[in-house]
Amino acid sequence: MGEFELIDRYFKRAARQADVGIGDDCAIWTPSPGHQLAISADMLVEGRHFLSTVNPRDLGHKALAVNLSDLAACGATPCAFLLSLSLPRVDEDWLSGFSEGLFALADAQGCELIGGDTTQGPLNVSITVMGEVPAHQAILRSGAQVGDDIYVSGHLGDACLALEAFRGSVSLPQNVFELARSRLERPEPRTALGIALRSVASAMADISDGLLGDLGHILKASRVGAAVDMAALHCLMLTRDAWSCPQDLLQRCVLSGGDDYELVFTAHPDHQQQVLTLSEACGTPVTRIGRITADPHLLLLSEDGGVLPNTFTSFDHFA
Repeated sequence: MGEFELIDRYFKRAARQADVGIGDDCAIWTPSPGHQLAISADMLVEGRHFLSTVNPRDLGHKALAVNLSDLAACGATPCAFLLSLSLPRVDEDWLSGFSEGLFALADAQGCELIGGDTTQGPLNVSITVMGEVPAHQAILRSGAQVGDDIYVSGHLGDACLALEAFRGSVSLPQNVFELARSRLERPEPRTALGIALRSVASAMADISDGLLGDLGHILKASRVGAAVDMAALHCLMLTRDAWSCPQDLLQRCVLSGGDDYELVFTAHPDHQQQVLTLSEACGTPVTRIGRITADPHLLLLSEDGGVLPNTFTSFDHFA
């Protein structure tokens, strides 16, 4: 099977929203009136971002999900994406599963594939996603204000726990492993919540490299600090009630594990009830974990208000 037959069989679809889709040198897209484009790109490399044993359907889902999570963090509505795929060989079973997982999420999110590239080489999946947000309503990292509450969506730490199990550094009951593995391999982008928070959140980021690291991006951009309530973090791991997770492992997974693809955001205290109402409407739990401070440091507070040592480091490809 040649390159263009591969594209036609597994990835080409008629354009729905795009002016011109797959099949020309460029795709053509006209933004909705009064909107700005939000654009992001993520690359998944075999051996770095995923294991060779991953189900290709799950990989197709995750490759798009991690990009949609970036749109959610800006409050953008998904529109379209480009796919660049490097393959060591043509494996029709793999391509069928990958494209099914990819398009299942794309269709659920109303996001169409409009172009990209394929080549032979080490397995590598790169997606560029585009969304729309009403002009000047994008939620940026730079808007946090002193006194704002800090929230996270969903659950944290389970993806890291699965990775530790794959590495052999922890032994998990089978039911715990399967639940944690689903969080690692099939994250759910918080699109609806991100859009709903446009008029409420003052700053937001998606949690891809670890809670403290991604919260740190907000603090740096907003030139503020934070006090994080460690007691509030205990309930964030989805698998916590299914086994006795050591406290140091739980904290490390939740605070610096990464691969969660949840949202961390800030909002004025007056918006607390609105945040909870939007959370319920979107079917995504949110947890208040602290507050923004004028002191430009990130402090971890114990239950009695004391400051705990912060020895946690988030993922960095080149560290």
